[in-house]
Amino acid sequence: MKSERITNHKKVFLLFLISLFTGYLSLLTDAHGLDIRRSVLSNGLTMLYVERHNLPIVMVSLLVKASLLDEPPDKAGLANLTAELLTEGTGKRKATNISEEIEFIGASLGATTSEDYTLISLSVLKKDVERGFEILSDVVLNPTFPDEEIRRNKELIKGSLKQSEEEPSFVASKAFRNAVYGDLSYGRLTRGSVETIDRITREEIVRFHSDLYRPNNAVLSVVGDLTEDELSALIKKFLSPWQRGNVIKRASVERPQNKKRTFLIDRELTQANIIVGHTGINRGNPDYYAVSVMNYILGGGGFSSRLMQTVRDEMGLAYDIHSFFAPYKEGGLFEVGVQTKNESASTVINEIYTQVNRIRKDKVSEQELDDAKAYLTGSFPRKLDTNRKIADFLVTTEFYDLGLDYVDKYPQYIRAVTADDVLRVAGKYLDTLDMVTVVVGKQSKISLDNQ
Repeated sequence: MKSERITNHKKVFLLFLISLFTGYLSLLTDAHGLDIRRSVLSNGLTMLYVERHNLPIVMVSLLVKASLLDEPPDKAGLANLTAELLTEGTGKRKATNISEEIEFIGASLGATTSEDYTLISLSVLKKDVERGFEILSDVVLNPTFPDEEIRRNKELIKGSLKQSEEEPSFVASKAFRNAVYGDLSYGRLTRGSVETIDRITREEIVRFHSDLYRPNNAVLSVVGDLTEDELSALIKKFLSPWQRGNVIKRASVERPQNKKRTFLIDRELTQANIIVGHTGINRGNPDYYAVSVMNYILGGGGFSSRLMQTVRDEMGLAYDIHSFFAPYKEGGLFEVGVQTKNESASTVINEIYTQVNRIRKDKVSEQELDDAKAYLTGSFPRKLDTNRKIADFLVTTEFYDLGLDYVDKYPQYIRAVTADDVLRVAGKYLDTLDMVTVVVGKQSKISLDNQ
């Protein structure tokens, strides 16, 4: 009898795995057929909704336009600290109550702040969706920001910043970002600094939340096992009390004027951490798609990229080298990142310059172009292969004004890129005369005389 029960349990578990796999396949199949419904509520909240019944789960993403773009430089980290404190107490729940309730229903709830926005994410089973929405609305609308939680979270953030300073890659990235953008918003860390965190007061946190956490300054996406009527009832019950406010329009980020500079940070390391780059493009730039293809060929395409073929395969000077454009709402970064022996740092940097100049001056081959476009269009469905990814994708698509048909148009945009387009954008958005170079390594073994 015992072995029979075990066999039955195995059958049930196998059926469960098959159902999950079937659901996963349906997500892949339907990725380009999303029925996205968009509406703007009376309080100004933009809502995006996709009904999917493949799994009894609901994913919610709430994007609030609150980030380092909205905080004073001397209070850097204010947006991130505010987001961290959302789940640390409300008018009727303490921090422990929130975490216990979320854990009890097997849900997840969290908030993260990036360069452009704060994202609050909820994952909850269909049977507990009402309770999940109630907790979500409570932490967003009614946080109390208790003094003891502010002090605790400040210490946690400062501790993480100090610990990060032990990581060469963090030191290089921080120095590079500051070298490119200086005191401008994108030059700062979202977590701020130890000094700026200490300056933030509870009153400033309360005011930041009151000013920016408004429905007319937010985008909500809901994806999963909910009918439209069920969702409408949830929104009416839990988010209709959310009142619109007079949100101050963000100031545009001034584009910094980069000039060629090199920064060497001395550390007792056998491997030098190198970042080479300059300002990039914003996400709304129409050249974004041609730049994506160009970057794939240069250093974003893994083993098939030019930088990997030369620096790794031919020269044997690095295990990995990559380039990428980080496009933000008001600007962006272009970076090439690599680790190599201290003694070969100069050689690798020279090769980066060589490959950047090459792609700026000569057309890429048709094979390189076809391979890049095939990868970018073929990998795109993986951005939408789970309900969580779809929910996050919807709010960011809305935030960057890409349009509801972006899912269908992205492959068309990529396929339309020509070799002439790649040459044009490489010449326009890459410039070795403006390159900022940051090297974290053992200074006595690094010679950068040619940089």
